[in-house]
Amino acid sequence: MATQAFEDIVADFEFLDDWEDRYRYVIEKGKEMEPLDPALRVPATKVEGCASQVWLHSTIESGRFRFDGESDAMIVRGLIAVLRALYNDLPVAEVVRVDAPAELARLGLNDHLSAQRSNGLRAMVERIRSVAAQAA
Repeated sequence: MATQAFEDIVADFEFLDDWEDRYRYVIEKGKEMEPLDPALRVPATKVEGCASQVWLHSTIESGRFRFDGESDAMIVRGLIAVLRALYNDLPVAEVVRVDAPAELARLGLNDHLSAQRSNGLRAMVERIRSVAAQAA
């Protein structure tokens, strides 16, 4: 069920042996994202449960789900980019069907993120699923 963009990340992860390289890759993905408009960094888009500051702004156009995000932590910004690859452009009804823990486990992130980062990642996934469920 993963998007091609996410499959590309999985393939890149398989190519990178060292976790230092994988962290750099995730951080680079975050740097490639356009910054979130500061006007969208408001309490309504802020994700609670993250150790760092995180904002996710979702839109639905023509029945397709999209979101942009921002964080003050480089690794979290990269995790937002990974989640964008997983979810962006899916039909809104399919967003809630994505088994995010299983898909993210393919990257081995759970074994290499701190407990706080893992909790924050779960909070971001919950926010995405909640927005999509309300819109479906």
